[in-house]
Amino acid sequence: MDKIRLLQMRRKKITDIGKDIRKDINAIIDDNSFVELSAFSFSQNDFYGEEAEGEGVVTGFATVKDYPFYIVAQNSAVLSGGVSKANCEKIAKCINQAEKTSTPVIYFLSSLGVQIGEGINVLEGLASLILKASQLKGTVPQYLIVDGEVYGQIAVLAGLCDFTFFIDKKSVLAANSPLVISAKSGKNIDKFNVGSVNGLNKSNLVSFNVKNLSEVKDKIIKINALLASAVNESNELNKTIAALDKKVDCETLLSVLDKDSYLEIGSACAPEIKCLLGRIGGISVAAVIFDGENGVSLNAVNVRKIKEFAEFACCYGLPYVTFVNTLGIEENIETNNSLVIKEIGEYVSILDCIDSAKISVVVGKAIGLGYTVFAAKNMGYDYSYAFANSKIALFDDVQGAEIEFSDEKKVDKKKLTERYSDENSDPVNAAKGGYIDNIIQPSFIKQYLVASLQMLVK
Repeated sequence: MDKIRLLQMRRKKITDIGKDIRKDINAIIDDNSFVELSAFSFSQNDFYGEEAEGEGVVTGFATVKDYPFYIVAQNSAVLSGGVSKANCEKIAKCINQAEKTSTPVIYFLSSLGVQIGEGINVLEGLASLILKASQLKGTVPQYLIVDGEVYGQIAVLAGLCDFTFFIDKKSVLAANSPLVISAKSGKNIDKFNVGSVNGLNKSNLVSFNVKNLSEVKDKIIKINALLASAVNESNELNKTIAALDKKVDCETLLSVLDKDSYLEIGSACAPEIKCLLGRIGGISVAAVIFDGENGVSLNAVNVRKIKEFAEFACCYGLPYVTFVNTLGIEENIETNNSLVIKEIGEYVSILDCIDSAKISVVVGKAIGLGYTVFAAKNMGYDYSYAFANSKIALFDDVQGAEIEFSDEKKVDKKKLTERYSDENSDPVNAAKGGYIDNIIQPSFIKQYLVASLQMLVK
């Protein structure tokens, strides 16, 4: 038997059945850079009486703009991308290599669930895979592309990866089949309304909603550049932003970040909170902007979004900058009976673990708990700044104070008015106590931040 011809025939069979997923892999990697691992592994599915070519998953390593990545790609052409124990073991093997070499991982997921007939074996396989991905979290970046429909326990990977990409009109992710979810909900819901970007707008599972894989590639390159090189040359070290003296809003505050350097993460969830990776004066930062004209009220969803972003900054040693405009916890029964206080407590714990620079800028309001958590000097911020036209106070207005003290027998409304008037709620009072490092004319904020980062970044 001609062993070389036999090898060629086997390789062609494997390549043919994986042509679509290989095309997707090639769309984001450098030309001819992919080296496949465990290509000839396969198992027999007794239920269907079919072979799972390559275990239904393609693994290997490649470069993206000359930077190495490990690649894990489920092949939906093999048993509908069904997850098996062998499938999980092959993926875990690849993740092990990524951990050993400190190399980022890119996952392509497309699976309708577990392979029928696997029984509890596949659950053990999933357990080992999920644990392995969890152990990699915070060590090297993990990027996940929802490359079709992803149902079942494999969807948990989306909760462990640093960045998830949903492709418009293609990506659907759900813990169970959308048909089951729809039936159990007593509604007739389309799969895209269950598990696409709109269906997951409170989950914070969607880092980016993109049009195609070319856009995925561009974003991975940009993120990798921010994480791989902490400091770049910049011509914006002394930039002033005159527009901030006239109006402080999110669009103008974005000018604080170097031009074309930043990406917004997770815009679909809690859009009033902007989480941004970018550079300020050439220094990579994780920045949070509270985007609300009259201040953002805190709830369990938006605090969790901030918390997870702060955790990312902590894991990768990024300076953490918050542009604060918050009224504290939202005042309603639903929010009170939610996980918001728990989430704030966990956020504080993560904030305490950030070893890199922590800078707070009060750009609007910092009211009550909003000040305590996001701007207070004793919360561990290296520098706390405030715009001259910002407001720092225990309550947002006199009416709020009156309501708070309405149970008291003797409330001197005149004194409350004096204490909580706009004149006495400016940042000067906080600065007098040594709690604000400097009160800034808004147009000069970038210069202050660049100088502070240069002092703090190691």
